[in-house]
Amino acid sequence: MIGVPPLVAPLLDAGALARLEQPVLAGDGFVLRPWRAGDAAVVAGAYADPGIQQWHARSLSRTEAAAWVAQWPRRWRDESGAGWAVADDRDDTVLGQLSLRRIDLAEGLAEISYWVLPAARGRQLAARALTVLGGWGFGVLGLHRIEVLHSTRNVASCRVAERAGYPAEGTKRSEARHADGWHDMHLHARIAGDPKPPAPAG
Repeated sequence: MIGVPPLVAPLLDAGALARLEQPVLAGDGFVLRPWRAGDAAVVAGAYADPGIQQWHARSLSRTEAAAWVAQWPRRWRDESGAGWAVADDRDDTVLGQLSLRRIDLAEGLAEISYWVLPAARGRQLAARALTVLGGWGFGVLGLHRIEVLHSTRNVASCRVAERAGYPAEGTKRSEARHADGWHDMHLHARIAGDPKPPAPAG
């Protein structure tokens, strides 16, 4: 409420993200790196994939994909989100994406989104990348809680979250609108200090 001082101090002050340089995070056979303008064609192609369209409820033209890529530095600066390309660590081929699609620094909370291109599926890449990003989010940024939300019909995304150590906490009824109507959403989360999960196999 306006003019009413909070009784609890923010967990992370404004500037906790913006003062950092967005890192490149190394995984086993991949890196999480900031998006580049040259990635727009890959992003447009990704959002033409029926599976990505189904669960992310959007398609992107090449121009829209360029704008999508270009938004991430601004979102980092205004601390509303942070996005990484998941790229092969040998040739920099984009394999997928992982983002903190929503950040609340005062509450130490972030929500994660991810997709993997069809050619890179079947290697537990999303779970391994999620483990790497979670380690940075808790260990460097200082988040308290990271959430994953996905449609209850998206079994693959459920497996990703569980393999990365994000147990299911419950179901949000009729929470997200997809092309075929309203979907119930599973909520998964990790808390700072949770036991470290076994590393997902590649």
